[in-house]
Amino acid sequence: MTDLSRRKLLTGLWRADRQHSSVIRPPWSVMEADFIAGCTRCHACVAACETGVLIAGSGGFPEIDFQRAECSFCQACVRACEADVFTATERAAWSLNINISDRCLPFHNIECRSCQDSCETRAIKFRPRLNGIAQPELDLPACTGCGACVPGCPVQAVTLTRSDDGQ
Repeated sequence: MTDLSRRKLLTGLWRADRQHSSVIRPPWSVMEADFIAGCTRCHACVAACETGVLIAGSGGFPEIDFQRAECSFCQACVRACEADVFTATERAAWSLNINISDRCLPFHNIECRSCQDSCETRAIKFRPRLNGIAQPELDLPACTGCGACVPGCPVQAVTLTRSDDGQ
């Protein structure tokens, strides 16, 4: 039997605990457990976000929604937060994995390069194929995890997920 605190039971946070493993927190966030423990859910970071990529997610905790926008790494969320839930901004903003699923249109011989067109760092390139449609290739070291490629994909084939290190 699961031991739920009364607070978690009444606020519905027990459901949120199960969802936190895949949620992407604001850039420069501390580890997930520390973020949940320290965040006051005041939403100052959400209000400060210049692109609107930050939303109030499950349990009221801020999270990234790349379907809405990209992260410009402006650090407004860090400056707006009074809680101790961010690391030094001199470090990498986060560790994310990019994936292009088999829904990608070029994999079905339909020309599309919207992800490449939206990628400022050119982390997504297309390699020409003889007698076929160019296929996407990822340059992982060039990817900043900004998410600009996500909302531009007409079939939602591009996703960014947290890497297993918890950030």
